[in-house]
Amino acid sequence: RRWRNLCVEDGEISVARARGFVSYPAKFILIASMNPCPCGYFGDPQKECQCSAGEILRYRRKISGPLLDRIDLHLNVPRVKIDKLMGEEVAESSKEIRKRVEKARGLQAKRFAKIGEKSKKAVKTMANSEMTNVQIKRFCEIDEAGEDLLKRAIEKFTLSARAYHRILKVSRTIADLSDSDKIKTEHLAEAIQYRTQIDENIF
Repeated sequence: RRWRNLCVEDGEISVARARGFVSYPAKFILIASMNPCPCGYFGDPQKECQCSAGEILRYRRKISGPLLDRIDLHLNVPRVKIDKLMGEEVAESSKEIRKRVEKARGLQAKRFAKIGEKSKKAVKTMANSEMTNVQIKRFCEIDEAGEDLLKRAIEKFTLSARAYHRILKVSRTIADLSDSDKIKTEHLAEAIQYRTQIDENIF
């Protein structure tokens, strides 16, 4: 489990053998899915869940807390309503989404290019997800209202120090996607929501 967690967090995998120790680059984007409970209907507005609280807890404990803590976005995907399936609602196209993402990545590239110019020895940061704690402090400033919101979220959901830093990174990305220089309270609230959706009350 330890090497798996480090691989997710550091973007490299290390192999130790009798004659030496070697590290290999292993950056990747992890996308995973799971049912909310054994029967799959916990939280469903139309079909009642048949699982007990104990069964749900045992089911969710199959995935370690440290691994979940390293996944930035937790989303509940609800049942798609029949009206939406049969309707002609036009969603944002992949092409439009790609343009927004490329623009946000361009902002990040410019932001971190300045750091690379000042220090040749510094590890090159390419995206918000790769920011160090020092860079987070510099580029993820939040106002007093944002600090209060984040503090209340940490206390309510018992979030870790790792979760704190990851929330700030995600909120910086949300701000970039909104073409905003500053992280606003709504950006922070959205980032917090992505960290807490899996922590539904099952009792």
